[in-house]
Amino acid sequence: MKYVARYLKPYYFHMIIAWILMLIELTVELLLPFFLGKMIDEGILNQDLNTVIYWGSIMIVLALVSFAAGIINSFYSAHVTFKFGYDVRQKLFEKVQAFSFKNLNEYPTSSLITRFTNDIRMIQNGIFMGLRIMLRAPLLVIGGVIMAFIVNWKIALIFLVTVPLLIGFLLIVVRKAGKLFSKVQERLDNVNRVMQENLSGIRLIKAFLRKKHETNRFVDANSELMDYTKKSLRLIETAMPVLLFVMNMSLLFILWYGSSEVRAGNAQVGDVVAIINYALRVSMAISMFGFLTMAIARLKASADRIANVLDAEIDLLEADDANDQYQVKDGSIEFSNVSFRYPNLKEDVLTELSFTVKPQEKIAIIGATGSGKTSLFQLIPRLYDVNKGAVYIDGHDVRDYKLDHLRRAIGYVPQAPLLFTGSIRENIRWGKNEATEDDIIQAAKDAQIHDTIKELPHGFDTKIGQKGVNLSGGQKQRVSIARALIRRPRILMLDDSTSALDLKTESRLLDAIQDYECTTLIVTQKITTAMNADRIFLIDDGRLLDVGRHDQLLKTSDLYRKIVESQFGKEGVHEH
Repeated sequence: MKYVARYLKPYYFHMIIAWILMLIELTVELLLPFFLGKMIDEGILNQDLNTVIYWGSIMIVLALVSFAAGIINSFYSAHVTFKFGYDVRQKLFEKVQAFSFKNLNEYPTSSLITRFTNDIRMIQNGIFMGLRIMLRAPLLVIGGVIMAFIVNWKIALIFLVTVPLLIGFLLIVVRKAGKLFSKVQERLDNVNRVMQENLSGIRLIKAFLRKKHETNRFVDANSELMDYTKKSLRLIETAMPVLLFVMNMSLLFILWYGSSEVRAGNAQVGDVVAIINYALRVSMAISMFGFLTMAIARLKASADRIANVLDAEIDLLEADDANDQYQVKDGSIEFSNVSFRYPNLKEDVLTELSFTVKPQEKIAIIGATGSGKTSLFQLIPRLYDVNKGAVYIDGHDVRDYKLDHLRRAIGYVPQAPLLFTGSIRENIRWGKNEATEDDIIQAAKDAQIHDTIKELPHGFDTKIGQKGVNLSGGQKQRVSIARALIRRPRILMLDDSTSALDLKTESRLLDAIQDYECTTLIVTQKITTAMNADRIFLIDDGRLLDVGRHDQLLKTSDLYRKIVESQFGKEGVHEH
């Protein structure tokens, strides 16, 4: 809840105005029954029309004032609510952008989306109700009881029994409801996760005929959400009849005792009517407590979930003493006795890895699936920090660089190319905002995608669907490569990024890259690609087994020969 107060601070003035207007509404609502009693006793019972008109006019004016105050209060309440939501989303987005890969593993995408949407909306609803009725309801109860005692303290004594009893009951309900709504939000995360996975993999699901399996997964997740939602709402709804029963019994007591007091001459009819009106208002206010209870419980549960993200400790930060003068100029790379394991894993995925890459050298990295090739790549732009040893770029530890300086000099194309919704031009320029049209065209040509783009109906303005759904695998890879090349990086990393390209296209691509003054690291499974590298790194189980050119490894490495045999056959080993 601390973050709720923090992000409401800039809007305290607007909140104060909203509360003042709410107090005007409340004051009017408390005075109307009192004036009604006066009108009955002094005007109606005495058949004095002037007195009736006098009190009636006052009540009409006050009602109009209350109406205007309510309209303006709603405006200010809405202003605070929406500005608060905007600020929290902005801060939450900035926090997630600063997350390391470890943090992102702790908070799945579906969970973060729920926090950005549903949780913030729940807090906004709670704030709006807080400015409109959350304070008004309890103050109406307190004010109604006080005014009832002012009118006739004997009849009003019933409130001393019923109101504390109901408030205690509601506190118990709020405590239990808060826990239930936390579980509802967790189940909503799970539903979002299943939906996200299903929509992302819909083609695979259809291809493998897994519709029934995925339907069952969704039904299970949705059923859990429904069950906990029903439990939460049943608790709230069960409280309502209890509240109304107690207050209705209070009304019956007031009618019975009030009539006896009138007959005895100890009370006037107007007093009884006024207290009944106060009892009805108190009853209405307490009946709103059910909705308020639900809103408070949801607000607290959602605020705690938002706070968990905002309080998350980011484990990968720019060092305080990072040297602003360090810039990647040559692109030399050195791994010095590097060991690395992913968070929450016990075994290293890279073990005592040591090698040096010279500036503008082209390195092919070959290894089995899970051997640590991608993990190696992720250490160079410092997406993760090493557990042991150090990674050096141009002789400086990557941890001593400003992150912007380090990553701006690197062009990284991941295994699974990710394109964003927008035009092809926007996706290529995404690698360098200040890129000119000539830069975009040259990058597309070097990535061997220019001719394909020109054949599209709208050329570079062709819209790409989410994740590049309307492009082939090879086209997505080449657009991703163009996005990396437009940066003119000092270090270019291709993580199996040419797997969907035919040999001819790949050859032209690698030839074009030769014109870039950059160190190139290529993870590949193609021997034809590795053959053109200056050196080949053979990695297995997180260790560097061998280093050399193609012809050297054929002589020194049994594993490399087996890989060549798997692609060219035994005869191909001798030919190559």
